[in-house]
Amino acid sequence: MNMDRYITLLLFIGLACCSDAGGSEKLETDILELLQGFNGDVGVYVRHLPSNTEVGVNENEIFPTASMIKVPILVKIFDKIEGGALTMDSVVIYKKASINYPWKGDDALARFNDGEDITISKLLTYMITFSDNHASLWLQDMAGGGVTINGWLKNKGFIHTRVNSRTPDREAEYEIYGWGQTTPREMAELLVLIREGRAVSPAASNDMYRHLTRIYWDDEALSQIPPTVQVASKQGAVSQSRSEVVLVNAPSGDYVFCIITKNQTDTRYDQDNEGFILIRNISKLLWQHFELH
Repeated sequence: MNMDRYITLLLFIGLACCSDAGGSEKLETDILELLQGFNGDVGVYVRHLPSNTEVGVNENEIFPTASMIKVPILVKIFDKIEGGALTMDSVVIYKKASINYPWKGDDALARFNDGEDITISKLLTYMITFSDNHASLWLQDMAGGGVTINGWLKNKGFIHTRVNSRTPDREAEYEIYGWGQTTPREMAELLVLIREGRAVSPAASNDMYRHLTRIYWDDEALSQIPPTVQVASKQGAVSQSRSEVVLVNAPSGDYVFCIITKNQTDTRYDQDNEGFILIRNISKLLWQHFELH
């Protein structure tokens, strides 16, 4: 990986408190050391919210979202709830043919029989907590489809984050990025939007944030953060890409980060996949930098 081509460091001072430029420079150096020799492309974005200090590596480059695309779907469902079209207690009836997704994997919803019912609240839990793809496709449709979700993203200023799956006129993007696409910066800032109560409404944002703090897949970035610390996150993994977006409610102040890879030569789903190792190492580094310095 050509570090000279990919690196940018963004640093500015927020109004809340003064930032330590030397500390940011060290964080940049430490991240670059972790990226050395990685077999693929990597994007990293980190922001310490109280000081507004940012560090980025390829933070504005487009990467596959994999299952992180479920966060925009979550937001648009809550937008529908806010508008009265749905409620958390709304009951929907499962029809396998309407979802039309043959891959079962670990999806609980794939084991449903036609005619079984489920609430929107439980579907959201399946999609976010367990990353159930059947629930995601069903909720994407209930949210109004990819065009509607992408319209919300565009209106909120997200230039690159888009749903590609089952979305008209995005077939070419689907071939490149799969279900969705984003940049490390944009996916991180979407979590910040939710955290700050600016996604749909403060009440809806609070409910979304609660969903994002209940994650079953906690073996990577979350494994490097003490279990007593609240964390909102979403993970992704597909073929040559591994990804995770995390907002940590740390004692010394919130920080958010997003790590995404693409074009990995290591496509295994084992714990020692190169992308998974990188995510764990960067998460550990950030906790030590912000909390143990």
